[in-house]
Amino acid sequence: MEPATTPTQFIVATRAAITEAGALLVQYSFSIVGALVLLFVGWLASRYLHRWALYGMRRIRGFDVTLAHFLANVVRYVVLLLVMVTVLGQFGVQTASIIAAMGAAGLAIGLALQGTLQNIAAGIMLLILRPFRVGESIETKDVNGSVQEIGLFATELRTGDGLFQLVPNALLWNTPVKNFSRLRTRRFDLTVMLPADSDIRKAESMLLAIAERDTRVNSKPAPVTQVYDITKDTVSIKLEAWVNTSDYGPTARALAKSAKVSFEKVKAQPMPVEAPAAETKTTPKLPDAPNMVQSGQRH
Repeated sequence: MEPATTPTQFIVATRAAITEAGALLVQYSFSIVGALVLLFVGWLASRYLHRWALYGMRRIRGFDVTLAHFLANVVRYVVLLLVMVTVLGQFGVQTASIIAAMGAAGLAIGLALQGTLQNIAAGIMLLILRPFRVGESIETKDVNGSVQEIGLFATELRTGDGLFQLVPNALLWNTPVKNFSRLRTRRFDLTVMLPADSDIRKAESMLLAIAERDTRVNSKPAPVTQVYDITKDTVSIKLEAWVNTSDYGPTARALAKSAKVSFEKVKAQPMPVEAPAAETKTTPKLPDAPNMVQSGQRH
């Protein structure tokens, strides 16, 4: 059995420990003070560089605010990381091994968060190239709606029926995007399907008159009609009218309704009295209720 520690031995060991701690404190005091000063100066420098970077990017015309904040934060954290490596070097830690360990950790994190990093890269590209902006209406093969916010990871959309959609940026970057709001004007198409024996010229005149009566329809280019399709029993006539993008939805609905009402009025008109046999004339008829197909109605 080991002999019990006497009070005298305990006091001697405590004094030796205190002496050794004092020697270590004196030895590393300058390193500790220097590290604290370096941390404070580095923290201040990171804040000022963050502000300067953010201010400079905001002065660039058209530079996205979200991207500016992201890049400014990158500058700040890079400075803080360099300061931490330098502080560890003050205590004799090999910075080369630290950098190697950080590189290995970064690789592991990158592999684990591969999908997330793809969304960040896609978000940066969306903010730089701007295929769509906040407030614009877009559509892809999977989603559609009005853009509410473009983040680094995902984009927020509001659908036409008031639903919230959160779409990963990679999904929007890797697919064709149709932007309904980017250009100032849009073309509205209204297709009317008539029986084959209808008066095509009269139907075209009616459609043009409907478009010309609506003040929201642009005069340049002027509305036009054309025979769109012909089958054994039907003929399709298409009206093409250009309107301002902001007026597209109300104008499209108004023109479709006016066309329906106009053709119903023609249906309600009495048929002409048949002339004597020697002077018999055939009056081409219009459809009782034409089938109308509107193309490009999303807005």
